[in-house]
Amino acid sequence: MFTILIGIANGIGKYRGLEFLEPCSKTDPNLEGCLAKTANVLVEHFRQARAENLMRVALLAEAGYNGLPQLGYSEVEPIILDELHIALGGGPDGYKAQFMDINAKGVSSLKVTGLRARLSDDEVQLQLVLSIPRIRAAAKYRSSGTLILVQASGAGDYWGDYEGVKAKVFIRAKPFIVQDRRFLRLQQLKMDFSVQDIKMGVENVHDGNTILQAALNLFINSNSQELLKEMKPDLRRKLVQVMSGFVEKLFAQVPYDAWITE
Repeated sequence: MFTILIGIANGIGKYRGLEFLEPCSKTDPNLEGCLAKTANVLVEHFRQARAENLMRVALLAEAGYNGLPQLGYSEVEPIILDELHIALGGGPDGYKAQFMDINAKGVSSLKVTGLRARLSDDEVQLQLVLSIPRIRAAAKYRSSGTLILVQASGAGDYWGDYEGVKAKVFIRAKPFIVQDRRFLRLQQLKMDFSVQDIKMGVENVHDGNTILQAALNLFINSNSQELLKEMKPDLRRKLVQVMSGFVEKLFAQVPYDAWITE
């Protein structure tokens, strides 16, 4: 893989199909601003590639053109998570819910609004602030227990609309050499997030239990931030896994020298 990538390089930061990627000088007094700009340019090209793919998906489906194929990425959306769990209250009647086959869209609209960097010969640290206008999620759910005096055991479809998403991401990586080129290897990734406004609900409750569906939707929308707080540890762990895989692939595909020059 590295040999192929090095072979298509047209110069530092200039790769066939990636000519938009401009490296930042390590001595630039505005290095952090430059890196944030480069990150946003990369995000924009992911977004453009996705839009182009949607327009001609019928023609290019067999070729697999989506995301940024020159980086080996398939479609960057949707983000798919296997399952999440929440538990409210204790005892045998405590409410428990499981969300499965979670499908989330909107992450490709993110923007890097802040960036801090610490660079040394043996380590790179990045702190990023990300802003995402809106994320829409859908999932299957299954629940059991009692909720607001209603027996809430059942299953159906879940939907969520999350607006004003802010995320803070910390990345620690180490440079290493392959054929006289420096690459980065991810060592650690941490993240946290908040959501300004949440609308969510359930529908198609099995057995057509309209009383249960109305009770669940009333509770969910009256306690959306509290429910997010309960989901957050599990959700954050899953998102860190997804984001780590994305960053590892990006670091493996594009040399460090294409991001930062001496």
